[in-house]
Amino acid sequence: MHPRILAPGALAAASLLLAIPASAASLSPGAPGIGDPYYPDYGNGGYDVSHYDLRLKYQPATDELEGTATILARTTQDLSSFDLDFLLDVSEVRVNGAAAAFTTSGQHELVVTPKTPLPKGTSVTVVVRYSGVPSTKSAYGFSTWHRTPDGAVAADEPEAAWWWYPSNDHPLDKATYDVSVAVPDGTQALSNGTLQSTSSKLGWTRYNWRENKPQATYLTTLAVGKFDITTGTSEGGVPVVNAYSKDLGDNDGAARASVERTGELVDWLSGYFGPYPFASAGGYVPNTTTGYALETQTRVYYSPKQFANGSNTSVVVHELAHQWYGDSVSLKGWKDIWINEGFARYAQWLWSEHEGEGTTQELADYVYASHPADDAFWTVKPGDPGPDDQFDIAVYDRGALAIQALRNEVGDDAFFAILKGWPQEHAYGNASVADFRAYAERVSGKSLAALFDTWLFQPVKPAAPAARTAAITGKAGAVARPKSWKRIAATNDVH
Repeated sequence: MHPRILAPGALAAASLLLAIPASAASLSPGAPGIGDPYYPDYGNGGYDVSHYDLRLKYQPATDELEGTATILARTTQDLSSFDLDFLLDVSEVRVNGAAAAFTTSGQHELVVTPKTPLPKGTSVTVVVRYSGVPSTKSAYGFSTWHRTPDGAVAADEPEAAWWWYPSNDHPLDKATYDVSVAVPDGTQALSNGTLQSTSSKLGWTRYNWRENKPQATYLTTLAVGKFDITTGTSEGGVPVVNAYSKDLGDNDGAARASVERTGELVDWLSGYFGPYPFASAGGYVPNTTTGYALETQTRVYYSPKQFANGSNTSVVVHELAHQWYGDSVSLKGWKDIWINEGFARYAQWLWSEHEGEGTTQELADYVYASHPADDAFWTVKPGDPGPDDQFDIAVYDRGALAIQALRNEVGDDAFFAILKGWPQEHAYGNASVADFRAYAERVSGKSLAALFDTWLFQPVKPAAPAARTAAITGKAGAVARPKSWKRIAATNDVH
């Protein structure tokens, strides 16, 4: 054997490589996506955020937003650069006090290259200064920033943060928040959690909100406008803050008659799901043209259209149920959406039973009988619906059928223990459909593989319904429509 002969340049390069520490040699960019197959470029790799501090100034007349986001994080790998999900115009980025290079990539990626590479396990403070007109920005051909006659709202799913703050935009990376917003005097700013303080100076009023429990980025909301704000406390001791645009018109009374029952409904849901997981509750109804409602953490967003036909406590129950199922316990991946929507829909069924307008069993029978075997409804798999069908009605209604089937299989004692125990088991964390099945099997002592497969993963109508009544015929009209069905169906445009 002969020794390998290196050219002088190659020898110098080899010597330089040997001089680089192993950790530096392994440095690489953070991934531009967190790894969710439904949305490959949502979220980012290489770091975990613990806290967002957002200091904002918003002018409703021109839709101009200025902001400084301070992001506290820890690296999960050796990083040469990392991404943030964001759309507005950035003027400066600092990482651990030093100016950092930055550029944009793709539809919504802000790529940050720190002056000094970041080893794994490093605490990082990122400061981003930015400005822009959110309503002029779009990604993938859409916007989730909604202007109103007197302000704007950020509330949408599965994305909303890009239009108003830089983030690691995926539910896997939850964080706490301080949101401070300056708006012209006479205008209010709402966000999640509890209002810490307000102050006025030179024609501007600043509102300081804090959410001290982990919160997913899409559950973070901002609403600016002229609101009538009500406050109170539920009988169970939960502070409640609700707000209504002053120009809701004909929908105002029905909205208040529904949302003002938030405290009562939080206490009622606590009987099924356990203690309310956050320091405050409430909702707001801005004057938007959207049609949906969204479970923004502690401060639910409701479109006025949800109350166009009168009061609608069912939608309030749905969104408040999410505070346990979806907000406190968030999904691991967007394919796990059934845990959010199936249980929020089932909460509406429980409310129907409570109101004497149709039991959960009667509602299950009606849904099953209303969809013949060749209905496309049955081709959607609630346990993994795919991104195009993530919010299909089958995820809600077939998802609730699966829960009734689980109840019938394990019996009420085990079922209600599961319903209440699950939010405590994974409080403030993330969990999957597989995690839920494992938990249900542990509590019930039964193998549930076949039941979950049948109701959540097979693209066909199950041979037997969630009940053992006349609905087994599968004929539409074989089962009387419960009184609550019209109101529940009217809330189909919810998240």
